[in-house]
Amino acid sequence: MDDLSLLDATAQAELVRRGEASPAELVDAAFERIDALNSDINAVIYRDEQRARATAAAGHPASDAPFAGVPFLIKDIGANQAGLPYWSGNAALKAMGNTATEDTELGARFRDAGLITLGKTNLPELGSCPTTQPLSCGPTNNPWDLERSPAGSSGGAGAAVASGMVPIAHASDGGGSTRLPAAWNGLVGLKTTRGIISNPGISRLISELVVTTTVRDTATAFDTLRGNIDSDLFVADVQAAPSAPLKVAVINDGGQVRIDPVCAAAADAAATQLEAMGHHVEHVDSNNLIGPASRVNGELWMAALARRVGSLSEIAGRELTSDDVEPYNWAAAQRGLDMRAHEWLEASERQQAWSADVIAWMSNYDLLITPTAGTPPLKTADLWPPAEKPWKIASTYALIGLFTLPFNVTGQPAISLPLYETEEGLPVGVQLVAHMGHEPLLLELSRQLEQAMPWAGRIAPHHASRL
Repeated sequence: MDDLSLLDATAQAELVRRGEASPAELVDAAFERIDALNSDINAVIYRDEQRARATAAAGHPASDAPFAGVPFLIKDIGANQAGLPYWSGNAALKAMGNTATEDTELGARFRDAGLITLGKTNLPELGSCPTTQPLSCGPTNNPWDLERSPAGSSGGAGAAVASGMVPIAHASDGGGSTRLPAAWNGLVGLKTTRGIISNPGISRLISELVVTTTVRDTATAFDTLRGNIDSDLFVADVQAAPSAPLKVAVINDGGQVRIDPVCAAAADAAATQLEAMGHHVEHVDSNNLIGPASRVNGELWMAALARRVGSLSEIAGRELTSDDVEPYNWAAAQRGLDMRAHEWLEASERQQAWSADVIAWMSNYDLLITPTAGTPPLKTADLWPPAEKPWKIASTYALIGLFTLPFNVTGQPAISLPLYETEEGLPVGVQLVAHMGHEPLLLELSRQLEQAMPWAGRIAPHHASRL
């Protein structure tokens, strides 16, 4: 009880089960930490304080729920719960007070897991960027350096957990949006196999889970939340893990894109550790993953963004204009609208062929290691789109998400671990990728690396325990 902010979600739930803390005490302490930190970090954009305290006072009906009584925050896109705002980072939806009228499937599962929702976390408008600085709610600041971005799109979630506001928070990943904030905030972030967790949409890219400080929290969340409903378009399940020693491929360069050397060093350090653990490690050409054929992913991303902007109009009940949507998203969406139906189908076929090639290449290995991001945390001031030509920021965004988007397309599971740091002490993530349904392998290796290359002692300068 000395400092709850240093306890992961599993440890906080154990306090409740042993009767050493009540859900109300955990929730009260979490709101105190948000009060103390959020004015500097701006991770939490909506507080559902009255309902959270009432839920905590009532206790959880199943005291054996894995996270019973644990404070939690939901990202403002994707999974939701009745009565919470749904703005998607957009100023027009925020102004009209758009609110969810029912739980989504995953939102209900969060409740069933015992998590008590305290509010909503910040994100870039429509979750479209690898940095969290929406015009609607203002930038979220990285707890490791307030001048730097926490990445995106789950940047609010990442900053909230990294600063100790809550031990676990909802995250979603359509191109790296769970793994990148994990990398830039010193956290664990798992993008699951496509279809292994219920998703009501038709996008092949999106995966939802959480960001945490420990592998055990991520593993428990995965085991608790996975599973499908009949209406899901994509369905998958866990597969038996291959036996050790594993054949491990390592990519430590960006091909034609120059990545920061510290990110390459992070991947090499993880590879060296796995080799010391008895696995067979081989450095491979990055062209198999991020060569010219992968450019189709960017073409279809703009088409998907055009659809997202269209969905905002449907929610708002009126046709939105460039005054209602941020310049980068509006410009990208207009480019997406220029794609004709037959061009979209042709690009989709090329994307599927590229995806099949990547999966076939990876069949030669049990595991792939890459940097999570192409750069350590960047300064927020350097990530604003230019006023004249906002799309010019796209090359910087592409550098950040260079290694993450491919696996949203292929559907393979990938996890970011905080195994490295810069000379200045900023976190640097390493990405581990496995075959479809091989989350158990990723999580077991992550547990081993957590012991061999521990990060528990690294605490952000702007953390509740330092107040």
